[in-house]
Amino acid sequence: MVTDSQAQADPATPGLSGDGFHPCVHARAHPSKPAIILGESGQVTTYAELDAVSNRVAQLVRSRGLQIGDTVAICLDNHPLYLPLAFGVERAGLVYVPVPYRLTVPELVYILEDSGAKLLFGFEGLAGVLDEVLALAPSTAQLRFGASGVLDLDAALSAMPSVPIADQRAGTEMLYSSGTTGRPKGVSIGLPANPAIDGPHPMADMNRDLFGYGPDTVYLSPTPMYHAAPLRFSMATHRLGGTVVVMEKFDAEAALSMIEKYRVTDSQWVPTHFIRLLALPAAVRSRYDLSSLKTAVHSAAPCPVPVKQAMIEWWGKAIMEYYASSEAVGVTFIRSDEWLAHPGSVGRSAIGVVHICGDNDDEVPARSQGHICFETHRTFSYHNDPDKTRQAFNKHGWITVGDIGWLDEEGYLYLTDRKSFMIISGGVNIYPQEIENLIIMHPKVLDVAVIGAPDPEMGERVVAVVQPKDMADAGPALAAEITEWLGPRLSRVKLPRQIDFRAELPREPTGKLFKRKLRDEYRDAAQQ
Repeated sequence: MVTDSQAQADPATPGLSGDGFHPCVHARAHPSKPAIILGESGQVTTYAELDAVSNRVAQLVRSRGLQIGDTVAICLDNHPLYLPLAFGVERAGLVYVPVPYRLTVPELVYILEDSGAKLLFGFEGLAGVLDEVLALAPSTAQLRFGASGVLDLDAALSAMPSVPIADQRAGTEMLYSSGTTGRPKGVSIGLPANPAIDGPHPMADMNRDLFGYGPDTVYLSPTPMYHAAPLRFSMATHRLGGTVVVMEKFDAEAALSMIEKYRVTDSQWVPTHFIRLLALPAAVRSRYDLSSLKTAVHSAAPCPVPVKQAMIEWWGKAIMEYYASSEAVGVTFIRSDEWLAHPGSVGRSAIGVVHICGDNDDEVPARSQGHICFETHRTFSYHNDPDKTRQAFNKHGWITVGDIGWLDEEGYLYLTDRKSFMIISGGVNIYPQEIENLIIMHPKVLDVAVIGAPDPEMGERVVAVVQPKDMADAGPALAAEITEWLGPRLSRVKLPRQIDFRAELPREPTGKLFKRKLRDEYRDAAQQ
């Protein structure tokens, strides 16, 4: 009988270069090493098991007729098989779309239809939502963990062989992102030019070169896997032979406990995590041994200067920050000692050359605000949106994703706006236009602006400023009515936490909304 490890060791195995990095390589060398640990329960998935399950996933998608370049979607919580699923569809040469499981039915249907997903992996805990999705998007077949009958994903995987498919080929993810222009768009980077599944990988290279990841890495992932950073960091850790500790749900003290228990060396956070960690009583914060922690990397949202200063005082040089985007066209990076000398900066260029450009696409002087652009060999497109893709490239061929910032004389980047007023709450990107498009449909609403207002815990909170058709309706009752009306149409994270009323919104004669004025007003009020 040929074992899984023997099959992988065969140099003729399709899709292997023989000298690269991939879980299958580490499964061959260290089959019993933990690849995934669920932090709360301690459940372990070894590298041999990760490799075997990912092979079964690849066999499964082939058995259902999916070929290289086809698209699948993954809609799960932090399930123990999330990462094996991702590696499985990737080694089958597919494009996979991580879908937030908190989305509403219309939001899920839109992403499935827009991406062209032929198969959705889900879990039975979402049965009610997924049943509605299946009825509205029948062209996307479904398989679910915990289900029975034809939807039973566990049974479907168990029936598959755990050896590589004959036509292994490196696939990729397609993350959904957006500005403030409406529904999210898929960020398509295309299949890797190198078809070998163990070929060079930019995220693995970055984590190794910038953060020192390697086979001794124990990486703590405290956020949902459908986000770009935890998914990419976790898979990069596996490409380099490390161990990923997955938090099923974030809890500040539990995170400290897991760092101590599993001797975590590396981690990835958002500013809201830091705020909640700092809110713990001093006795709790000092209770745990964090001496194993080498890097605590944060991104996803601007971190308030006092918060980062407090974290550096607590965790020292482990605190690091990078600025990037789902489009993955460039990266800046800053260590804690640099940040103390340049407070508020997100660092200097690590991948790509940073330019700050004015509206004419030419560079502006140091300390002048403008569009953040990266000069890079990397490229991408917005799925099904050639106009938006063209707008991302300026006349020099440099790429911008719509963020605004400035550079100092030493080349350190500072952010002043995020994607044309995109709201970042707890590290989650929220797109105002989508919310505005719904609220404006309420029969008692004449005009609306949705903005992000400063929030001490979440970074920003969603605020809807509403002009009712009749000002006599303005008040708590209408606010409650709008919130209830939005409930089935919008995922909870996007629901406004505050609804204010005005007789008129600040607009130009052309109809353009002065949203900056509203944001500045709420920011100034928060500082008083």
